[in-house]
Amino acid sequence: MTVLDDFLLNLEKLDLTEIIRLQNQISNTLTQRFGKSVALASSDIVGSTSYFAHFGDEVGRRLQQQHFDFLAQAIEKSDGQFIDMVGDSALMVYPSVESAIRHALEFKRIMQKSNYDLPTEKKWASRIGIHSGIVLTDGVIYSGDSINICVKISSTAQAGAIRLSKTAFSELPNLLRLACRNIGTITLPSTSLSIEVADLVWQDLLLIPSVLLIEETGARHLLPEQPVVSFGRMATIEGSKANDIVLEHPDPYSSKLISRWHFEVLQAAEGLVLHVLSDKLTEVDGHAIAPGEYVPIRIGSRVRVAGVLTIRFLANMESLNSMETIIVESL
Repeated sequence: MTVLDDFLLNLEKLDLTEIIRLQNQISNTLTQRFGKSVALASSDIVGSTSYFAHFGDEVGRRLQQQHFDFLAQAIEKSDGQFIDMVGDSALMVYPSVESAIRHALEFKRIMQKSNYDLPTEKKWASRIGIHSGIVLTDGVIYSGDSINICVKISSTAQAGAIRLSKTAFSELPNLLRLACRNIGTITLPSTSLSIEVADLVWQDLLLIPSVLLIEETGARHLLPEQPVVSFGRMATIEGSKANDIVLEHPDPYSSKLISRWHFEVLQAAEGLVLHVLSDKLTEVDGHAIAPGEYVPIRIGSRVRVAGVLTIRFLANMESLNSMETIIVESL
């Protein structure tokens, strides 16, 4: 007879009070022996269903594999490990939130370089959720509500975003906290649980512009976290969005000098590049750029549009008037 058989035989002899006491003892032992505080990250592909529908199962499956391969390549630079991969989603565990951030940033570098070589219709985006909490683990199997929370945080993020829970944010060093943007309180899908979250402006950490300032109007825009961002005078066409960033001058006549679709900014291997679409004048840092030409855009770059509008590309922290406004005060 095994130890387990002997235990089960004795269990049948226990009364209700003894069983409840035994349950408490087992619960305490589980927590003490297998409870561990870890950082977790969940990454999934945005829009994979439509990607499969458009390109077919074989191409869609290759995209899933590329996602996993890029995460595996990047994880070598952190102390993380995979604990689950389902569909187009992957779940990772780390000893610290900072380690999870290192992995996410390296993944962004690899993915961005790959995306640059793809045609526009095949460029893709992922979103990452990061959380910190207690799990039950023997080093191989991981379970616990912290995992569920992490996955749901990821599902609330926009394409390209790295979203952190309040507990994950609180474990970051000051430099990384300053690179975060407060999102506020959200309710996790299919739950009644509301938590505070922040998005890491990861472009700043990779020295990639994340904000643009239109000097003539003082308007500031966060660059959308997507492979291609379009700029031009036209806001909509047939009821649909025509440009991601609409370029307007305070003077209506000057606005008409801007092309409907003037230029686009693309994620490149080492940052961002500007692609000129219009035959009207476009200057980058004082140099005229010909239609169809590609030029790098860096933090501090100035783009002059049609001789009437000046756009400065900045890091998120540079674009704000005070360091106090960057700190996620409620987290």
